[in-house]
Amino acid sequence: MSIDWAAFGQVFGVSLVVTVGIVGLFTVGIVGTSRKPVREGEAATASAPGAGARAGAVAAFALCAAAVAYGIYLIVAG
Repeated sequence: MSIDWAAFGQVFGVSLVVTVGIVGLFTVGIVGTSRKPVREGEAATASAPGAGARAGAVAAFALCAAAVAYGIYLIVAG
C-alpha cells in the first residue's frame, strides 16, 4: 500500500482554504448583524446596523449556505 502524498497535500490545502474562507464569511455575517457599541456621551441604547451592513450580512450568510448545500450535493451525488 502506498500513499499519494501529493494528492493528500492538495486535499489538505484546499480543505484548509475553504474552511477558513467559510468561517471568515460567517464572521462577516455575524459582524454585519451585530449592534454598534455605545460610545461615551451618546444615548444608552445601541443602534442597529445600517441597511448596507445588513445586506452584506445576508449575502455572506447566503454564500455560506450555498457552500454547505454544494458540499452536501457533492456527498449525496457521489
